[in-house]
Amino acid sequence: MADQDAPAAGFSDIKSIGVIGAGQMGTGIAHVCALAGYDVKLSDVSAEAAAKAMDIIAKNMDRQVRREIISEADKTAALGRISTGSGLEMFADSDIVIEAASENEEVKRTIFKALCPVLKPAALICSNTSSISITRLASVTDRPAKFMGMHFMNPVPLMQLVELIRGIATDEPTFETVRQLSEKLGKTTAPAEDFPAFIVNRILLPMINEAVYTLYEGVGSVSSIDTAMKLGANHPMGPLELADFIGLDTCLSIMHVLYDGLADSKYRPCPLLVKYVEAGWIGKKAGRGFYDYSGDEPVPTR
Repeated sequence: MADQDAPAAGFSDIKSIGVIGAGQMGTGIAHVCALAGYDVKLSDVSAEAAAKAMDIIAKNMDRQVRREIISEADKTAALGRISTGSGLEMFADSDIVIEAASENEEVKRTIFKALCPVLKPAALICSNTSSISITRLASVTDRPAKFMGMHFMNPVPLMQLVELIRGIATDEPTFETVRQLSEKLGKTTAPAEDFPAFIVNRILLPMINEAVYTLYEGVGSVSSIDTAMKLGANHPMGPLELADFIGLDTCLSIMHVLYDGLADSKYRPCPLLVKYVEAGWIGKKAGRGFYDYSGDEPVPTR
């Protein structure tokens, strides 16, 4: 168990960063942390997935080199700072660990319970959750004062925002350390209160859900809905295209958090969204969602 009186790692103490989860978010977080000069340990339940993440990071950095955002030397040095594995024991010396597992509260709680005995007393813990209560997640740890939300946007190397969410027990030194770390990673921070889905997804996901209702009720096709919002509201992506990019399973999980947490019928997930997730049509990562990705170009499915 952590010593609750042990001082938390301050910003100047952060040298080694642990990342849990080698999916889109964890891979992106490891990418930006390594480029910022930190030693990074990336863990996943699948060692193969963690190793594959290195190829993804290398390809994404190659793209940055071609665009002259970073140099070849920057890329080589950053890749050399990342190590991968499949266990939590690798985080014993980490100064901060950022959890980026799937958006499932029970999965996250299980991870934190197993992680805490491994960590040194001063280590901080952050969750990249996009919707789940930070206070509830912190309550299963041995260091709720040193726990907070650090919600990156996808894709992490490109998106500038990080939402910072305090739990009810998060202390000021932890918040300040994570704020300074976010800025060192080149991000702009937006503090948010610990309410369901925080700021971005409290606004974004109901819009996506309403777009799915618009499709469900036959108001417009996939193409017409996305075209209308891109050209009529100047959105860079249509809401259904964006839902596929996020993952329909993640969208549904966030809508459930909003609906359950705020008890308002306006957050009821659209039945069509539920049906697509049940069918396994969860978006780009599955090859099919509101678009079919099996060909050279995405094709609307409705």
